[in-house]
Amino acid sequence: MLFENRADAGKKLADALENYKSKDAVVYALPRGGVVLGYEVAKKLGAPLDLVITRKIGHPSQPEYAVCAVAEDGHMICNEDERAALDKKWFESEVEKERKEARRRREKYLSGRKPVSCRGKTAIIVDDGIATGLTMFLAVDEVKHENPKEIVIAVPVVPKDTAEKIKKKAKLVALDIPEIYRGAVGAYYDNFPQVSDEEVIELLSKIGG
Repeated sequence: MLFENRADAGKKLADALENYKSKDAVVYALPRGGVVLGYEVAKKLGAPLDLVITRKIGHPSQPEYAVCAVAEDGHMICNEDERAALDKKWFESEVEKERKEARRRREKYLSGRKPVSCRGKTAIIVDDGIATGLTMFLAVDEVKHENPKEIVIAVPVVPKDTAEKIKKKAKLVALDIPEIYRGAVGAYYDNFPQVSDEEVIELLSKIGG
């Protein structure tokens, strides 16, 4: 499946989630790209939109390949075999850099706005696609702290092997689950530009918490 852009993917994903429209749901997007889709989903469902911010630690020789994911509070998920082979000083520096970036994003995008609680509600976590799944697995762990009734992971595309792992942690709604993955999320989009801080702020202001 090929999507025109993130807005197109978000609208298609929102249609697939329509049965959550009358439920008590909160939409959490992974910035920056996931916010474009999260906006479309939240708008369709009439749900509040908030962020869950997890950052990828990319392999030094292949930055797109995640070896770990780190959250604002320092919680991490890693491919331990890959992590063990990395230079310790380099790794610690990368972790601190990505934690700072996660905190920067929350401050800039939400300007001190109080987080939306999903306690006892359905939490729908949205991103523009999944590859290894580390940032999403960590996002699920972060949202679980709020004690939601149910967690739904909603994405346009996810590799089959990663999808099977996800289903053990949460409900999965995906538009495309290819057996042979094209290597990068952007390969499933005609138009996949970087999303700016300003675009994220604008979309969040339109929906709010």
